Amino acid sequence: MTEPGSPVSEEDLHAYVDGRLDAERRAAVDRYLRDHPDVAASITTDISQRNALREVFRAYAASPIPPHLNLTRLVEERLRRRRAPWRAAAAVVLALGVGAIGGLWFGSQPLTGIGALAQEAATSYIVYAVDEHHPVEIPGDQRNVMTRWLSNRLNRQVAPPDLAAAGYELLGGRLVASSHGAAALFVYENAHHKRLIIYVRPMAEPSETTTIKAVDVNDLDGCAWIEQGIGYTLIAKEDYAHILELSRDVRLELASRR
Repeated sequence: MTEPGSPVSEEDLHAYVDGRLDAERRAAVDRYLRDHPDVAASITTDISQRNALREVFRAYAASPIPPHLNLTRLVEERLRRRRAPWRAAAAVVLALGVGAIGGLWFGSQPLTGIGALAQEAATSYIVYAVDEHHPVEIPGDQRNVMTRWLSNRLNRQVAPPDLAAAGYELLGGRLVASSHGAAALFVYENAHHKRLIIYVRPMAEPSETTTIKAVDVNDLDGCAWIEQGIGYTLIAKEDYAHILELSRDVRLELASRR
């Protein structure tokens, strides 16, 4: 625990973002931030991102554990099928493992394929697309640098589509993390300051291809598809018909580059 009167540490700043400081220590951090506006700006962004992530997963956190992941039910089922003592012990271990995994996913089964792609994209939209100050790492006027860097990190050729004809200017791109590895995020903005994102990452099956599918995550509308092992999700605050039209244009443009 940090002693009263000691200098503000990195640990204090993290605890400040998470709301875990007592009143005295929080006041000390408040004084520190008033004297360090650059750190204060970063902390404000961190708090905004934390709140956005909590909002994304609020529904999952409130959901009960599905019956098929109930620990008691899993143990009883295994014991019924396998009466030998060592098999019963193995069943308990297996049940505990499944229960832990279910907890990590807030009471539901882990998403895969298009479902995982859409959830990851929605999270990136809420964390980065709403950030007024630093939504991207590489600005749009450095398209070639962005393309090389993200392609190297994903080990697949990826590039931001041109949406100028649809009224969207490329703000830039960034590397983001997912439970399936590195992903690329391209952020666009139109004349009305509406943001659009295209989220891209390699999928498990290198040759998989799907049709464009509607996705809806926490009131965010979008389209997702897989093309030769690369997953794409487009999310925008537009009506679905326009999102679908944009997604088709993006898919055609990307196909023309291959």
